[in-house]
Amino acid sequence: MWQRVSLPVRMDGLFHRKGSTMRKFSQTLVRFVKDESGPTAVEYAVMLALIIVVCITAVTALGTNANNTFSYVGTQVGKTGS
Repeated sequence: MWQRVSLPVRMDGLFHRKGSTMRKFSQTLVRFVKDESGPTAVEYAVMLALIIVVCITAVTALGTNANNTFSYVGTQVGKTGS
């Protein structure tokens, strides 16, 4: 049912050395991709946490930029009003 995935052999020997770190990593990655078990609640929680972190970072960056823009505009308007 499953076909064996052949990984490219690089000239510097990162993939074909027996027991190398890259070989172990690639085997782990292939096993992960082949695993058909559904996502668990833990995986959903990790995804949700990452999405929340990205949203908070984006809102913070936008808030800082907006604050700087309003401060600049307020300073410029204050100069012309005097």
